[in-house]
Formats: sequence, structure tokens, C-alpha cells
Amino acid sequence: MAGRHRLLLENAQQLVLVCGRGEEYLPLGFPTGSHLLSSLSVVCRDGCIKAVGQADVIRNQFSGATFERIIDCSGKCVLPGLVDAHTHPVWAGDRVHEFAMKLAGAFYMEIHQAGGGIHFTVEHTRKASEEELFTTFKHRLERMRRAGSTLVECKSGYGLNLETELKMLRVIERAKQSMDIGISSTYCGAHSVPKGKTATEATDDIINNHLPKLKELKLSGEIHVNNIDVFCEKGVFDLDSTRRILQAGKDIGLQINFHGDELHPMKSAELGAELGARAISHLEEVSDEGIKAMARAKCAAVLLPTTAYMLRLKQPPARKMLEEGVIVALGSDFNPNAYCFSMPMVMHLACVNMKMSMNEALAAATINAAYALGKSDTHGSIETGKQGDLVIINSSRWEHLIYQFGGHEALIDYVIVKGKVVYQNERCGTMSSY
Repeated sequence: MAGRHRLLLENAQQLVLVCGRGEEYLPLGFPTGSHLLSSLSVVCRDGCIKAVGQADVIRNQFSGATFERIIDCSGKCVLPGLVDAHTHPVWAGDRVHEFAMKLAGAFYMEIHQAGGGIHFTVEHTRKASEEELFTTFKHRLERMRRAGSTLVECKSGYGLNLETELKMLRVIERAKQSMDIGISSTYCGAHSVPKGKTATEATDDIINNHLPKLKELKLSGEIHVNNIDVFCEKGVFDLDSTRRILQAGKDIGLQINFHGDELHPMKSAELGAELGARAISHLEEVSDEGIKAMARAKCAAVLLPTTAYMLRLKQPPARKMLEEGVIVALGSDFNPNAYCFSMPMVMHLACVNMKMSMNEALAAATINAAYALGKSDTHGSIETGKQGDLVIINSSRWEHLIYQFGGHEALIDYVIVKGKVVYQNERCGTMSSY
């Protein structure tokens, strides 16, 4: 097949497709082995995967083609780019002092109610300039990308007033336009009740002022928001306020993707299933009825093992969810309270602490996480026609990406977005430009 192509990956020891028949998501215990091929090559053109097949077949098929870059993957594994389905990466002012407080026994809501937690970050984020926020956000995205993430969900939520929420969303939009990484943006103005307001007043402000402005900016092409989020929690937004905000967001075309059943059982899962939510995150305190409702509604559960680990909470019931047929996805929950950039480490924690298999963890960090963001038609697996987002690791077995806890910096050789090498490990030589 003649013509100029961006990238050829040759001779992979293992190529993990994750799925190969256009599946939207994968259920319990999918057999990775049936989607694991050796001595494979991948061709990318126009940002998408053009062909996947045995190395000799690909060589014959593309014998007259030229490539901007060829990577010999002998002895290496090729996987889909990882998808981080839940992050809070735009903020100013760290909370390292609160980590010490938690180690001394303070609970999350105690710190929150004393003016710390989200409120501490809100104060610093409101004061920061848009340029300051963009600089730190860009650095964080680069670290996520080096750890293999090629599609990241990014929330606002440290403004709590319209001005600062829009400032955060403009920062996210700027990164969408200027960086080689996929971003699904989320309006999370209901992350906490602002000081001086009741939950009802905050809800009314979001519905009457924030969401109409977002709709206006979407129509003008200035800001494109994908999802709406609410922190449905005791002492924050109750079930009725959450319902009102989520429905109002849905009415202007936003996907519902919200925090629920984290610290207290709130019946968030039942609400999300009723409203047609795309995904619900956390779910440490989800009810059995909520699990069944999510399974019926094909509402993804975005589980965050880092949060339960750092806050010393009980882990989400991943095994029960999988056995009941819930679509399980994973996210890092990167934020000032859970400072983790690495989806390989998240997968490791999911296996050890939530008793997921490595196959399940990989699906949850690729195709299922893409489903939670409404993007499994373009991301999350290595299939012809999908976006050319790939990770190449320096190992003959893909499981090393999960097994080597904290070892991803030495293990990942290349990260590729839309067929373009966006990260190259220094041992692989000097990064070439196009």
C-alpha cells in the first residue's frame, strides 16, 4: 500500500489488542490471551491505526510505503495508551501539610469542615492567574503522559464561583488545543458548597448562572465541556440537589459523570442509573441495590484505589461489581489529596487491594475507562480505525506494566499519541521531531 505514513511499529514480542471486535467495553474476566499476538506490526496514518497484523504480512502490504518513523519493537510489548478516567489536575497550592494531619488520625471531612481540604485549594486557585494554572497543569499532564496515559479526564471544581470555574475550564481548553494528549473536560462546580452559601443556594447558582454560561460558551466555540460532576455526599450536596444539577447539565448536552457513595451511603448509584449517568466515581459505600441498578443501566463504575488507600477507607467492592456485570473502570483521582500521576500504579493497587485480576485491571484502564468517558469508539484498544495511541514497554510480557510497582519510569520506552511519539525514554536515544 503506497503512500506516506507516520509510524510503523515492527516485530513486537507481544501486542495487546485488549479487544478486537469493536466492543464498547469488556466484562468480568475477559481473556486477554485471546487478544494477545506476537511478532506483530502496527501502522499509523492520519493519526489513526491503519493496519495491525503479522510482521511479514504488513511488510508485504506496505512494501511501497514510506514512513516518517519506524520503531523496532523486538523483545518489547505494545499496549493501547492508558486512559485515566478521573482527575482533578488544575489547581494551585499543595496540601502536603494535610497529609501529615491524616497520618496523625484526622478524617477527611474533619479537615474539610475546618476550612481545609477543597476550601484550602479553592482559596489558592482563585488567587492564581490563568497562566500560572496552565503552567502547572501542563507539567502534570506531561507526567501523566510519561506514565502511559494518552487520554485523561480533567475536572474543574476548585473555583466554586463562576469566574474561577471558567478560568479553570479555559485552562483545560487551552491544553486540549495545544498538547499532544487526549482530554475529556468536566465541569465540577458542585465540588463543594462555597463558604457563605447553603447547598440550596449553591445549587440554584449553578443551575441559573453557571450552566447557562457554559451553554453560551459552547455555542460560541470558546469552551467545549464534555461532562458534569457533583460531589454527592453527606454535608456537601444531598441527593435532591445532586439530581437537580445533574439533570440541568444533561439538559444542555453534558454527560453525567459524578462522585457518589464515597464516605457515606447516599443512594448515588441508584440516582445515576435513573438519570442515565455515563459513569459514577468512588462508590466505596455503594449499596447492593445500587450495584444492580448500575449493571442494568450500563453505567460505568470509575474506581479509585489511590483514594481509599490514602484516606484509609474501605476499598470499593470491585469483585462484587464485576460479578454483577458492572462496567468497571479505573482512575488515578490525581488531586492535592491523592497525588498520583501513574495509571500503572493504580492498576497495581486495583489488583492487590481490590482483588482484580491483571486482565481486568488492564481493561479497566483502557477500553472500560474510555467507555466511562464516552470514547470507546476511538480509544482504549488497538484496532484498525481507532486513534493511534500506544505504549511500548521494554519487556517481553505486558504484565510487567502492573507487576513492577512504581517501575514505569524505567519500563516505558515510548508513548505515542495519534501516531506521534510524544515521549521517548532517554535510553532509546534522542527524540526525533517530525
